[in-house]
Amino acid sequence: MKSGIIGLPQVGKSSLFKILTKTDVSGHANPREAHLGVATVPDDRLDRLAALYNPKKTVHATIQYVDVAAIGQEALKAADYLGNLRQVDSLTHVVRAFEDASIPHAAGDINPLSDIKNVEFDLMLSDLGQIEKRLERLEKDLKKMRSADLEKENELLKKAKAFLETEKPLREMEMTKEDKKLIRGFMFLSEKSILHVLNIAESADLGKDLDEAVSKYGLSEIATHMNTGATAVCGKVEAELAEMSDEDAEEFLSSYNLKESGLSRLIRKTYDLLGLISFLTVGEDECRAWTITRGMRAVEAAGAIHSDLEKHFIRAETIHWDKLLAAGSEAVARSQGTLRLEGKDYIVQDGDVLHIRHSG
Repeated sequence: MKSGIIGLPQVGKSSLFKILTKTDVSGHANPREAHLGVATVPDDRLDRLAALYNPKKTVHATIQYVDVAAIGQEALKAADYLGNLRQVDSLTHVVRAFEDASIPHAAGDINPLSDIKNVEFDLMLSDLGQIEKRLERLEKDLKKMRSADLEKENELLKKAKAFLETEKPLREMEMTKEDKKLIRGFMFLSEKSILHVLNIAESADLGKDLDEAVSKYGLSEIATHMNTGATAVCGKVEAELAEMSDEDAEEFLSSYNLKESGLSRLIRKTYDLLGLISFLTVGEDECRAWTITRGMRAVEAAGAIHSDLEKHFIRAETIHWDKLLAAGSEAVARSQGTLRLEGKDYIVQDGDVLHIRHSG
């Protein structure tokens, strides 16, 4: 899964990308070039099971992040910029909420709600232009030949156009599975789920400030919209944390009354917004988190490990991670009756530990 990091100039977008993915972007001369990096999804459940099993390796789930140049109407007219943004599954919108006289804000004043509105407007305008072009083409095609598929597409795009004209993004438009399939190829920007990330100033009680930032800057209501989320980080503190050892980082976090870094929260929110969950596999060789879509069946989850396991699936031995941890081993869990056998239609839950039984 891929999330595109977007934002206005001077919001701390590229710094955040660099910290998230530990990717050095200083050698890139072209500011229009997109940068790709991978972030590890923090998972305390996996870490605790790895401490129990002491495996040769522990593999966390990951999310890809793409850092693109500062957003704006001009940038959205560039084919390569648009192409990079259309390829992502979700958007991570970095919004400036810190004051710094040495770094001028693109719009003059620090106003997160106004910045969100402007960026959303640019995304919707880009989609509207794309829809209008396609509708012109469809009108010509339908004059030549009536087709049920073209008429369906024409109807849906007209509905999408009218929705955008009410200044609402397409992610908030009610669509059937069939509708979504029909317009998937357009990869509309305002249809993608979006996480607004407030980049706040450093403070003595940062833990409290991060918790309260979403409501303080008026984002609580926005965060209730369909496929939309909001969180906060302090880029300055995250940059310092990124340079520290795990031990020093823990001490540094507690000095700010923080239980975890803002980035951990951001990554988990992205994961959640994309409708993803993790199931786990454990053993002496490897403990691993596997990424699947929420609502997936056991047989499909087996396919995430290997297509052969899906093909030859018999049963899934299943236990929730905390019950396995409490039992201390699968053998004890089996004797307690907490390890159970599930068929292929079982809906896998976040944090399930699975062992797939298969033939051949």
